[in-house]
Amino acid sequence: MPEGFARVLDFELRIDWDASAGGDQPPEARIMRELRKVNGRAPRPKDLDACLDPKSGALEPLAMLLPHHREEYTFAWTGFGRLKNRRAMMVDYKSRTAGAIEGKWKGDCVSIDAPGRTKGRIWLDEMTHDVLRLDEQLTGQFEYRVPREHWGFNGPTSWVVERADSSVRYRAVAFHDPEEIVLLPESIELLTIFRNAQSYRISQTFSEYKRFMTAGRIVR
Repeated sequence: MPEGFARVLDFELRIDWDASAGGDQPPEARIMRELRKVNGRAPRPKDLDACLDPKSGALEPLAMLLPHHREEYTFAWTGFGRLKNRRAMMVDYKSRTAGAIEGKWKGDCVSIDAPGRTKGRIWLDEMTHDVLRLDEQLTGQFEYRVPREHWGFNGPTSWVVERADSSVRYRAVAFHDPEEIVLLPESIELLTIFRNAQSYRISQTFSEYKRFMTAGRIVR
C-alpha cells in the first residue's frame, strides 16, 4: 500500500546527442532534465537531485538495438501478441554477462546498479517494425550488502532486490517544416521491490514534444 502522498515532478526534458569520438559508430541519445515544478510549485534547492528522482544523463533504453550494443544481448523471436487491440511482433532479449553489483550513496539515498541482470521483451509494429513497447525485469532476485557506515541503528546489513520491473511505451510524433516522424517515449512505469527496505513505484508521462533545429556558418 502507498505510504504518504505521491511526489509529483514537472521536468523539461531534452534529448540530444553528440557525434561519436571515433566517427565509426552512430551517436547515442542522452536524456537531460531540468526540474521546473514540485507538486505545482517552483523547486527549492533541497528538491534538486532528490532521492529516487529520475536522473539526468540516462541512456535511451533502445540504445541496446544499435549495432555496437547488440552483441551484449541474446535475442529470440517469440511470436505475435496483442497490444492495444493491434497485433504486434514480440522479441525477447537477455543480457549475456553480469557485472558487479554497486551502490552509489548520497547521504541516506542509494542507487543500486546491477548490470547484466535483466531480461525483457520488445513489442514491434507488424507493418512498420516500429518499437511500440519495451518491458524489462530482473533475471532473478539478488542481494546487495550495505556498507558498514550505512548500517544505522539495528539496520539491515543487506537488502534483497526482489523485483525491478520497467515498461516503456513509445509513440510516433510528427514534426513539421521539415516534415519528420520520430519514435519517442510516451510513458515509463517503474516498480522496484526491496526486502528489508522501502519499495517504490515511479510513473512518468511525456507530452508537448518540440523539435529545435540549428544552423551555423563559418566566417573567415
